[in-house]
Amino acid sequence: MGGFFGVASHEDCVFDLFFGIDYHSHLGTRRGGMTVYGEKGFNRAIHNIENAPFRTKFDKDVQEMEGRYGIGCISDYEPQPLIIRSHHGTYAITTVGKINNMDELIQMLFDQGHAHFQEMSTGEVNATELVAALINTRANLIEGIKFVQDVVEGSMSILLLNQAGIYAARDKYGRTPLVIGRKQEGFCASFENYAYKNLGYHDYKELGPGEVVVITEKNCITLSDPNNNMKICTFLWVYYGYPASSYEGISVEQMRYNCGAKMAQRDHVKPDIVAGVPDSGTAHAVGYANESGIPFSRPFIKYTPTWPRSFMPTMQSKRNLIAKMKMLAVNDLIQDKSILLIDDSIVRGTQLRETTEYLYESGAKEVHIRPACPPLLYGCKYLNFSRSNSEMDLIARRVIERLENGNVTNEILQEYADPESEKYERMVDEICKELNFTSLRFNRLDDMLEATGVDPCKLCTYCWDGKE
Repeated sequence: MGGFFGVASHEDCVFDLFFGIDYHSHLGTRRGGMTVYGEKGFNRAIHNIENAPFRTKFDKDVQEMEGRYGIGCISDYEPQPLIIRSHHGTYAITTVGKINNMDELIQMLFDQGHAHFQEMSTGEVNATELVAALINTRANLIEGIKFVQDVVEGSMSILLLNQAGIYAARDKYGRTPLVIGRKQEGFCASFENYAYKNLGYHDYKELGPGEVVVITEKNCITLSDPNNNMKICTFLWVYYGYPASSYEGISVEQMRYNCGAKMAQRDHVKPDIVAGVPDSGTAHAVGYANESGIPFSRPFIKYTPTWPRSFMPTMQSKRNLIAKMKMLAVNDLIQDKSILLIDDSIVRGTQLRETTEYLYESGAKEVHIRPACPPLLYGCKYLNFSRSNSEMDLIARRVIERLENGNVTNEILQEYADPESEKYERMVDEICKELNFTSLRFNRLDDMLEATGVDPCKLCTYCWDGKE
């Protein structure tokens, strides 16, 4: 997905910027970048973080950079921030989002006389460069940022830095968060609100959908008021968000406790222990155990000293291998036990099947799987949620395709999305057999949304029910 952080300060901002970006390392695996603006103009550094954490790669840069304004990011895809020279002057820009109509927008710019785009090694155009090109078609930066929000299909949140300050724009429908922190020395803008707490900032403002502000060391000024319509990604609470995060005032950790409790209220199995797949399944499991009275246990321990999330390779086959290598079994907690295991979701099913087989090999009598969200039926088209190239990578869709002999329509998918339907039960039974679980029950969408505590009309649920 990716995350970003920006600082406008009376004093040198590099320390705050460095650690603020680092606190977003759980959101990206490929690139890290930071840009500062000071007396000598712009200074930028971008590094590959696939094989080492952000802190290690940028330690030297931090010693050499100086400036009172700065922005930076952790990115799953394109290198950024970019430094752009245009009729608006020189500015740095970083983004979080997804552009589904990229080819259409590129052609529109070519038709208007835009000369060229630099291709990345993937053969794709850098989405942040495209956003800058769109901004530059308008008379000023504010009109340009609003134009981006109007024409991009998908989502797009932006931090843009120039000598006047940092322009922060939240996605048109608020699919990702953007919050402002404040302390005596200045302001910061962040994807994650916990990222600035240890740096001395306190909560100042959470931007609404489509809201645009500019921050300096002195103030935070709204340049474009928020929209009324919100569709924030529910997966932020279920999986992506760090436990210390909160979005729209709702704690990630508390939501996961609530989610596990809801699952326990509908369950009937009586395992010996409840466990979570570390790390995102752990809090759901705590909530389940607290509600059910079944002991919580940790039969798996994640080896984090050398395998934090930012070390995860981009190739799926290697990701599966590394995910397995990171998990260490505690055999005394597994032998002859009936285990209820909660994971945040089932996407392809490969890792969870291997985890279950590992538990059987380690002596488990039963392995009951409880994903904390409903079956994923649609690929996310609003955020870079997963690396699936096709919806057929989703195990639920593969099973449905098989059950329906390839005749899958949206109407049929809606039947499978209904937890009260016979088709839903058949799908769950087939997934359970294919992955060799003792039993399988997904969390229900209505229970998950209630656990979140946000008005359901403000939550995006597209990947589960296809509703926009």
